[in-house]
Amino acid sequence: MEMNAPAGANALDPGNIVGKPIDRVDGRSKVTGGARYAYEMQQDALYGFVVEASIGRGKIRSIDTDAAEKAPGVKLILTHRNAPEQGTGNHREAHPVLSGPEVTRYGQPVAFVVAETFEQARAAAYLVNIRYDREAGQYALRSNLKSARVPHQADGAPADSAVGDFAGAFENAPVQLDLTYATPLQSHAMMEPHATLATWDGDSLVLHTANQMLSQGRLAVAKTLKIPPEDVRLISPFIGGGFGGKLWVNADAILAAIASRQLKRPVKIALTRQQIFHVTTHRSDTIQRIRLGTDREGRILAIGHDVFSGNLPSEQVYEGAALQTRTLYAGPNRLTRHRLAPLDIPVASSMRAPGEAVGLLALECAMDELAEKLNLDPIELRLRNEPGEDPEKHIPYSSRHLVACLREGARLFEWRNRNARPGQVRDGRWLVGMGVAAATRGNPLRVSKANVRLNADGTATVRMAMTDIGTGTYTILAQIAAEMLGLSTEQVRVELGDTLYPEAAGSGGSFGAASSGSALFEACEALREKLARMARMDPADARFADGRIISGAQSVQLTELFGPGGIDADGEIRPGQTIREYSQQSYGAHFAEVGVDEDTGEVRLRRMLGVFTAGRVLNAKTARSQAIGGMIFGVGAALHEAMMLDPRFGCFVNHDLAEYHVPVHADIPAIDAVFLPELDEMANPLKSKGIGELGICGAGAAVANAIYNACGARIRDYPITLDKVLSSLPVQA
Repeated sequence: MEMNAPAGANALDPGNIVGKPIDRVDGRSKVTGGARYAYEMQQDALYGFVVEASIGRGKIRSIDTDAAEKAPGVKLILTHRNAPEQGTGNHREAHPVLSGPEVTRYGQPVAFVVAETFEQARAAAYLVNIRYDREAGQYALRSNLKSARVPHQADGAPADSAVGDFAGAFENAPVQLDLTYATPLQSHAMMEPHATLATWDGDSLVLHTANQMLSQGRLAVAKTLKIPPEDVRLISPFIGGGFGGKLWVNADAILAAIASRQLKRPVKIALTRQQIFHVTTHRSDTIQRIRLGTDREGRILAIGHDVFSGNLPSEQVYEGAALQTRTLYAGPNRLTRHRLAPLDIPVASSMRAPGEAVGLLALECAMDELAEKLNLDPIELRLRNEPGEDPEKHIPYSSRHLVACLREGARLFEWRNRNARPGQVRDGRWLVGMGVAAATRGNPLRVSKANVRLNADGTATVRMAMTDIGTGTYTILAQIAAEMLGLSTEQVRVELGDTLYPEAAGSGGSFGAASSGSALFEACEALREKLARMARMDPADARFADGRIISGAQSVQLTELFGPGGIDADGEIRPGQTIREYSQQSYGAHFAEVGVDEDTGEVRLRRMLGVFTAGRVLNAKTARSQAIGGMIFGVGAALHEAMMLDPRFGCFVNHDLAEYHVPVHADIPAIDAVFLPELDEMANPLKSKGIGELGICGAGAAVANAIYNACGARIRDYPITLDKVLSSLPVQA
């Protein structure tokens, strides 16, 4: 089915299973160890260890592997001298490794040691002696803004947009704001490391690998190894977090595959935590200029957002931090621009709501500063700039309830008690403040397919090459199939994470649940129609409940309609006209209260609330969990997370979880997420919207705005660390 018309009334409308806060169907297997992750797959495997480049840019002059080859247990050492020729492309299309002596970034794999045990491989890796000819590299974004170019991203929105006369409107606006914000380099910091087990059967490759998008990954592996896609099978039934870091094929998969083919034995690899920071992807830092021009009542006349980010010279992916600025607020004159600086550091790519997560750290703080300049409540400023249609595309919104989120959040959070003047509320030595920010995230839909089979024992089996990265995909798919086929969730078996199953979008970009769920919806619809015709019933009148099909006074047990082989149907979803004719986003409002120590500048989150609308909620429990997880990431972006780049060598200094700080339990006290009722008929047959990344969008800005309200420190360079706050605190009498 192509999404060309409103979903209308359908089999999910009663909502007797879908939407309920049922427990995860895979929960027991996870807590008892039954769920196997890539590195836990047991075979008589050899172990690999990556040798990383210790320079930022240059060329390998010599590589001596003699000592390593003689080390205990070593079976193979791959370098550019004996690695096979591989296909090329950007990091989304292919991932060639050891393809030549050139070093383009610190941490680039320059050798791969394979031995009988992990310990032997790691020990031998340190015996590989490599000498380099160093070259000058360009590492720091701020030092290379002049070389930034207009990026081209074929599968995304254009880098620049313009509506009206921004320059003229801004120059003549009675109230003007022109501010610059900076966000740092960030790492995904997922729990499970990147890992792969590679096995060959003749010319066919099987990879048990941690990958969020298997159908796409299969094509990338095939292109890299120059083999037909039908000879590649990726398996990933469980993934221990990804946050974008496992969207694309990484070096672990390709190195394991090459070594396994040469040795004719399975090869297993898991990147160490330190290696993940350089061998895989990260989020680029950004420099963002926000310009807002309004009339004296606060109505936006001109809105501009300029963004600089960086990536390898061979890459076109940029941090789309101005994308939400194109649609969030009204205003007749608009300008957004993205520029990409070529940098000799590891690949920058998608991470935790790419674009909006960092873009709203700037835009929503700028709105707070504008509200103060206008002497307006920050919520009132947002209400005055609520658009009636998408202000750039001039098309209607599929659904939009940002105002309801702001108002309900203000009521629940008791926003009326906020003192607008900074530094006026105390709790002992703590200065206390409140902040608010809007949340928005795009609602994409991707091609996905599914198969559903009714078995002779009355159970159903769902299959697709979808993944579950801990978000609850197994559970919501079980709920959809159960409700549509009149079964309990215990009667539905969901099988995911294998490219032998129908192609699926995978987990990422907040499109996973809607895309995979809609494909399953269509498969169930096709199966319902088959069963109705077999029962000689009108499919439009048939109901399914308690394992039976019912129409009027007629009721038939489903298993009476087919033989011992069962009966199945396929379904497919494709984006269509509705994504082009309607502006589709999820929305929310974040409220935060913080305390700032008046002497040390220490910041402590005291409580936090997110109120969201995201179409039909498929599982109230997993949705709330997703939203809270995103909000916690937002706290991390505001207060903790930053990779520190050594500009001399192009390396990240704090490349572990001891020094790359993320929020821990002590950082997150009272936090809650609430979803307001909403159905979006233009989004997909489920009438749902993406949730996975919505929680992080705007959350950090609410914290930053609360810090200003607490103590008067306006920090525009994230993260907001103690030293920055301390230097901005008012002088104590």
